[in-house]
Amino acid sequence: MEGVRDQALRLRLQGRSYNEINQELGIPKSTLSGWFSSVRLSVPAQQRLASRVAQGTLNGLVKRNKLQTRLARDRARITRQIAKAEIGKLSKRERWLIGIALYWAEGYKKAIVRNGKEITSHIICFTNSDARMVRGFVRFLRFFMEVSKEDITLELRLFDPLQEQVAIRFWKNITGLEDDNFTHISYVISRSSLRKRPFNQLPFGTIQVRVSSTEKFHKLMGWIEGVAGSK
Repeated sequence: MEGVRDQALRLRLQGRSYNEINQELGIPKSTLSGWFSSVRLSVPAQQRLASRVAQGTLNGLVKRNKLQTRLARDRARITRQIAKAEIGKLSKRERWLIGIALYWAEGYKKAIVRNGKEITSHIICFTNSDARMVRGFVRFLRFFMEVSKEDITLELRLFDPLQEQVAIRFWKNITGLEDDNFTHISYVISRSSLRKRPFNQLPFGTIQVRVSSTEKFHKLMGWIEGVAGSK
């Protein structure tokens, strides 16, 4: 037994932890603590032990952070799934009101003024980069405002170095519209060009959906007023 104790003491004097000695020699840590609790270690041995403790603490923090991150992601995923299920199937009226609210939030609502006077003709104009919003608004135009495909025009604004044809294919798929609906495509200077925002945050640019109909514009404004004034 003395031979094993001597081996353990040699390892301890080298700055090995009780856990390391236990793994190498199989001696219980409680036994090692009883043997060496009063042993004074050299400075290098103390430094090694301190370094190991610090590394162990760091590893523990990293492991705990990874676990917390995974748990947070799981909680977020479950919360979203529950919330999504709470919505259920939307009624026709609910989809209609959502379309009105979309335009209320994101559409152009100010009267057009030229030479200091408000003109009598108006257009419906909705601009966004969120594909689901745009798809929803185009469907709103088609099914609730009874706008034909031919009366919807699209203006595409791209941020260099985006490829025009890739963006057009994307928005055609989203809107269900055709090449003929695209009336204007432009490259614009944005914060991305000033390196304030990565250009790939808007990989397909922004799309402007337009309908030239004063009557439908005022109808939509009336709907918005109805929603805003409802109790």
